[in-house]
Amino acid sequence: MSRVTSKTILITGASSGLGAEMARQFAAAGHDLALCARRIERLEELRDEILAASSSAGSARPRIEIRALDVNDADQVFEVFRAFRDDFAADGRTIDRIVINAGLGKGAPLGTGGHAANRETAMTNFVGALTQAEAAMEIFRAQDAGHLVMISSMSAMRGLPKSMTTYAATKAGVAHLAEGLRNELLGKPIKVTVLYPGYIASEMNERVAQSTPLMVSTEKGVRAMVEAIEKEKASAHVPALPWAPLSVVMKHAPLPVFKKLM
Repeated sequence: MSRVTSKTILITGASSGLGAEMARQFAAAGHDLALCARRIERLEELRDEILAASSSAGSARPRIEIRALDVNDADQVFEVFRAFRDDFAADGRTIDRIVINAGLGKGAPLGTGGHAANRETAMTNFVGALTQAEAAMEIFRAQDAGHLVMISSMSAMRGLPKSMTTYAATKAGVAHLAEGLRNELLGKPIKVTVLYPGYIASEMNERVAQSTPLMVSTEKGVRAMVEAIEKEKASAHVPALPWAPLSVVMKHAPLPVFKKLM
């Protein structure tokens, strides 16, 4: 990956999976990081890993700030985002990009006793994302600049059955949050990207990995995500193949055909 103008990037849900790999790849590209997640010990391990890798490569050590964050605690979201802002403001820096990535994949068919899991997913993936977007936009509006990145999912293309019903609905919801902001901010210095990842290996989808040939490695899938983010694309299905063409099929196939695909 070619080096680019250094930015300060805040990533939520950065302790594992896609968030952790984005941190690795953004750091390798020369960016500084503000990383948050519930598991602070995992963030400490990731920070040490990234700093060791930069030393081994003989490259400049990125600045990495970490904080614990539960995105379901609205007060804590604002507190942590503002604290990261102040960390870098002390050196005359700004938070240039915020990646709203934290999420859950729990779920059960509606009406089968799984309300607690469905509600937890809905609160984390949508209400939590709304809170993060509020905190991010508070920062970006004040500095009249920034890049908001919302991680949605290919499941947002269409309502999905059974245990995926609530998850898919939350991912459609966060995509609409991002699209609404992009509509509002068109032509202004604040940019908005929404990504629709397909099957990218992570802790969240370990069971799916056993059943689909479409799964790609975390490194490869996140590379496609990072490239789209760096280009500040309005939206992208990642990796583009097969997910860009499949998005059309998912949206428009007759329901009997769509059910067979799922």
